[in-house]
Amino acid sequence: MARKPNQSPERGDARTRLLEAARDIIRQKGFAATSVDDLCRSAGVTKGAFFHHFKTKEALGVAAAAFWSQTTGALFSAASYHAPEDPLERILAYLEFRRSIIGGETFEYTCLVGTMTQEVHATAHPIRDACAESIFGHAATLEPDISAAMRLHGITADWTAESLARHTQAVLQGAFILAKAAGNAELARESLDHLIRYVRLLFGQTAAL
Repeated sequence: MARKPNQSPERGDARTRLLEAARDIIRQKGFAATSVDDLCRSAGVTKGAFFHHFKTKEALGVAAAAFWSQTTGALFSAASYHAPEDPLERILAYLEFRRSIIGGETFEYTCLVGTMTQEVHATAHPIRDACAESIFGHAATLEPDISAAMRLHGITADWTAESLARHTQAVLQGAFILAKAAGNAELARESLDHLIRYVRLLFGQTAAL
């Protein structure tokens, strides 16, 4: 998942400032390269405050994944893609929304939990598990609309709402990797364009060229 870095609730307390700093710096530098000093400096807090809230840097990583879910969840819940009456149009509007928020510096639109998963999946299982909960939890929010769209449009297939929801996230995470590799947000948008065409074809619509 991706979000703009200035869209987080309850600003002000030291813990929140540290989580905001983690959200932004880890997306820029990676988890290993982000030091406690970096986080404290960005958040404007002391090391004592850091270790008051988080016993270890790993604990901060787990909390950052949960914070990401909270803040991105609020962003997506309030987004306009929920408005269409047809559930298929809601799915497509979701993908268009994801495309629309790709922009700015690379770290601003790429995914914190995807970034951490790639780096620590074999070395920090608590962080990996927290990231998995975030990624799969967000995918699950799409399943009701996909199931409803399958019923409404008479789709009987060997794929499920759950698998398509997961696939959308696989494309998004891959799109972010391509954008990082090339330093080019347009490659991420291109991947979303292909995903939108693919979903239309799955539901029997003519895909725009």
